[in-house]
Amino acid sequence: MSSNVDSITKLTGVMAPLRDGVRLATDVYMPDSVIPEGGWPTILIRTPYDRSVESMRKIARRFAFHGYVTVIQDVRGRYDSEGVFEPFINEAEDGYDCICWVGEQEWCNGKVGTIGTSYLAVTESSLATQNPPYLASMFVSHGNANFHQTRSRRGGAFEFHRINWILMMAATSKEAAADPVLLAGIKDMQANLNDWIRYGHPIREGLTPLAGLPTYERALINFMTRGDYDDFWKNPGLNISEHYDTFKDVPVTWLGSWYDAFPMETTQNYLAMIERKQSQQRLILGPWIHGMSEESVTFSGDAEFGEDAIFDSMEQRIDWFDYTLKGEDKGLADGAPVRLFVMGGGSGLRAENGRMDHGGYWREEQSWPPADMKATPFYLHGNGTLSPEAPAVKDDSTTYDFDPRNPVPSISARKANMYNRGGGGFHQRQHRDMHWAVNDLPLSARPDVLVFQTPVLEEDVELTGPVEVVLYISSSAVDTDFTAKLIDQYPANKDYPDGYALELTFSIRRCRYRNGFEKQELMTPGEVYEVRFPLPPTSNVFKAGHRIRVDVSSSNWPKYEANPNTGEPLGKHRRMIVATNTVHHDEERPSHIVLPVVKR
Repeated sequence: MSSNVDSITKLTGVMAPLRDGVRLATDVYMPDSVIPEGGWPTILIRTPYDRSVESMRKIARRFAFHGYVTVIQDVRGRYDSEGVFEPFINEAEDGYDCICWVGEQEWCNGKVGTIGTSYLAVTESSLATQNPPYLASMFVSHGNANFHQTRSRRGGAFEFHRINWILMMAATSKEAAADPVLLAGIKDMQANLNDWIRYGHPIREGLTPLAGLPTYERALINFMTRGDYDDFWKNPGLNISEHYDTFKDVPVTWLGSWYDAFPMETTQNYLAMIERKQSQQRLILGPWIHGMSEESVTFSGDAEFGEDAIFDSMEQRIDWFDYTLKGEDKGLADGAPVRLFVMGGGSGLRAENGRMDHGGYWREEQSWPPADMKATPFYLHGNGTLSPEAPAVKDDSTTYDFDPRNPVPSISARKANMYNRGGGGFHQRQHRDMHWAVNDLPLSARPDVLVFQTPVLEEDVELTGPVEVVLYISSSAVDTDFTAKLIDQYPANKDYPDGYALELTFSIRRCRYRNGFEKQELMTPGEVYEVRFPLPPTSNVFKAGHRIRVDVSSSNWPKYEANPNTGEPLGKHRRMIVATNTVHHDEERPSHIVLPVVKR
């Protein structure tokens, strides 16, 4: 079969039927007007973001000119599709019906591949849990495993990203397009979102413009209030990890990135598939933030990685489907299954584009995590050091006050919405033109940020793999949060005279879920508890002269909601109190972080 064609034919606004009679608006891009005997291999894309936008048309044309039919479809209730949109809930069954419809068309040869990023990855992964016919290959990028783990909640805390996303979806809904008053209310809420969330105010049912969109409002209330891991979270549109066993056994490329929300979920999906399936699985981990368009840039946030970071994402996808759907040798049959970008090694000076030169390079591996990775505990000590040596003192601890009305600010690009996309590697220092900053000082100057760091490294140290934090804590409150960040601490130089504290990965744990997410257990004030939680994986070389640093606190706002410390029902609190929180670091309660050390 020829890989390239001279012209394409487009069928616009085809209405594909679902089992309940709802019809979904679908555009079909074919390599030619004359259908060959048996049809063409087909690429399916299902989106809530408008199938007709230029970015979608560009992808469709690229595949069509390369010998594929490309099918792009608006999901239920969005844009020209019929029905009512209920975020994530219907995507598995609707996707199954859609791929069956595609596979039965005369222009399809019975082999269907899927691609998707973010919500589009949800649509393809959830339909795969239904073990559908015709599905033959997948390329899943920046996709979830379980939204109870991230992008809706993380460690028991609500992620404010989800409010921003729901409002964006509401503003582009069919209902808002038909109702100027509804649209105006939603846009007003968007414009004032910083004030809506400034003190952790819950979004109360029926008291915002979202009341005009019941399924959107219901979704947001569920995300904010359902902290327990119950059946709601096990819908395959929200959670494929509960459905790995029924996930169709087809070749899959799992693509993620260190500064995306989903590197832990991407690696989780990959490991689950190689354990359960026979088909070839690949894992790609780059240095970018969230989104397919970000794969072609050299930076993430203020961290510059150099030209080696550029990734031709469309070429990668075409090569994968040429190999898995057409049988063309693209060097993928015997290639290493894991390809990752190892960050670090740069000068630490300001690059030409104004970002900090952090550097990095691509490397292939035979496994994830790398076979020679050694999970190594680094212990927190009362003098602020971080060391592989366990503490040998008794009754040593550090105490601070956590005030949810003055939370530790999330560091992001100036004027950026941290709860929207988030983003990238940043120096852990405030700047006043952030919406929520209170001064221009480093976060380490705050009394509620505990800093632990190694002595200056005498040689390079590579960390590549999963990260886990183990804290022994106590609190004056019945519920509070603990956060941790892994940081590459640069020494001072002429461009950054205070050094550069580059955030690599971070997470949070709500203490009422210290023993698991199935049920809540409030604390007894003053009692010591062990709290364990994973940080998303990373890959970074800490150069000689740097330090490995860990920051511990109780908030990272507005990335995550600030815990009111009262123990009230989640998302429904009306009070906030100061919690006096303690991290213990002695021989009986050795708080530590488990780091993935790679020596070569």
